[in-house]
Amino acid sequence: MDINFNKNEDHNKLLVSTLRQKLAKVKLGGGEKRIEKHHAKGKMTARERINFLLDDAEKAIEIGAFAGEGMYEEHGGCPGGGVIVKIGHVSGKQCIVVANDATVKAGAWFPITGKKNLRAQEIAIENRLPIIYLVDSAGVFLPMQDEIFPDKEHFGRIFRNNAVMSSMGITQIAAVMGSCVAGGAYLPIMSDEAIIVEKTGSIFLAGSYLVKAAIGESIDNETLGGATTHSEISGVTDYKAKDDKDALTKIQNIMDKIGDFDRAGFSHKKSVKPKEDPDEIYGILPKKRSDQYDMRKIIERLVDNSEFEEYKEGYGQTIITGYARIDGWAVGIVANQRKIVKTKKGEMQFGGVIYSDSADKATRFIANCNQKKIPLVFLQDVTGFMVGSKSEHGGIIKDGAKMVSAVSNSVVPKFTIILGNSYGAGNYAMCGKAYDPRLIAAWPSAELAVMGGTQAAKVLAQIETASLAKKGKKVDEAKEKEVFEKLKAKYNEQTSAYYAAARLWTDAVIEPKDTRKWISMGIEAADHAPIEKDFNMGVIQT
Repeated sequence: MDINFNKNEDHNKLLVSTLRQKLAKVKLGGGEKRIEKHHAKGKMTARERINFLLDDAEKAIEIGAFAGEGMYEEHGGCPGGGVIVKIGHVSGKQCIVVANDATVKAGAWFPITGKKNLRAQEIAIENRLPIIYLVDSAGVFLPMQDEIFPDKEHFGRIFRNNAVMSSMGITQIAAVMGSCVAGGAYLPIMSDEAIIVEKTGSIFLAGSYLVKAAIGESIDNETLGGATTHSEISGVTDYKAKDDKDALTKIQNIMDKIGDFDRAGFSHKKSVKPKEDPDEIYGILPKKRSDQYDMRKIIERLVDNSEFEEYKEGYGQTIITGYARIDGWAVGIVANQRKIVKTKKGEMQFGGVIYSDSADKATRFIANCNQKKIPLVFLQDVTGFMVGSKSEHGGIIKDGAKMVSAVSNSVVPKFTIILGNSYGAGNYAMCGKAYDPRLIAAWPSAELAVMGGTQAAKVLAQIETASLAKKGKKVDEAKEKEVFEKLKAKYNEQTSAYYAAARLWTDAVIEPKDTRKWISMGIEAADHAPIEKDFNMGVIQT
């Protein structure tokens, strides 16, 4: 191993260490004191509930763990978006579990909470996955009601999705394990089956205080909407549980009886570990985002037996395409090559940049995978499309449009992993969030932006210093540097993997070693949903 390998390894392992520390903090939700208060009420925390429910919590994957990070600080923050979402197995059936974290503002809904819940439902709908709701929420966070209440992608969309999923035959089970108030009361009742926990669970459109204020009736919350009321009088719920564990066991028993589903039929064989050591990824992936490396070495450490059948190896070399298996599942891989390469014409091409021939190759390969019903995996480390007169005259816009069209119209499931750079239109062509990947995750080394921090800061600094000069203010070299550094720091913060994850532009920040698990769980989920239409790229210029 050379010195650069060791430096890269130290850097990337430090990034992973930071990731683990951040996750540990997120898992505390509202903090240890609130967890203790939760336990004092005889309740399990949201994470404890999920861990009890799942067959094997270690094999599950978590969606949106960093949602809300650094947001809503004026309101005390909202760790994890106040809700936990995991894909795992219950009684042998793969499903998605959504659990309100009542240690975070009593489980109140912030704008990001709504967005995260909608993402969970989107995954369930796309993949025909059963969805389990563990309800414990005080309802909408009123100081921000205008940002979560009335719009198309706000709170009300949750219940619309409940109805749509029911019509699609997607199983929905809800357990009311705490508060369930106002509009939120519709969620469990629009599910197929509803469970309520004695003494701690309650459902009502308006609590006792509001009832008193509205109609003058004096009544306690338990009589108004507790477990006995809804299980024996109103008939709103289907099962009454004596405590959290009893409710979760009832869910396990219901899931155990669910029949099988029509499968998409993606090719799957026995999983084989990579022959090349995955831990070497830390030394291969460079510390500096501008440095070159061979993406094939990364691929060999992600795929079964390190076997990769490359498609058009000698053509369009700044994108690598080919077939492999990941945890037994057949996949088609589209990856950015970060090495400077030389074409047969003797021309040099920069790594991480998409050229016309690379876009053409990727388009053909995506079409092939759709014809063969092979899921697509995009490995992003892209700085964008090649610019300049030669590229423009060669039709880079046209070839890029073909690739974007192929990605947009692909009918096989797509999965995106952002390893390094994800800049500009390169993000789009390589199946960024706007292009409907079933799952999209980033390594801690990832950066998402229109352009890199240094380049963007230079452009913005030039604009700002010119503006200052127009106002008659003196702009010397020291002032220019000050403006540049300030803008660069701000831009770099906004390009980080955690900034993107906080806003759910990605589903997670993951360790490289978990990439195989994420893709495998994603394809297993996608296999629940048969492909119902043919691949058609529409009208494109040839």
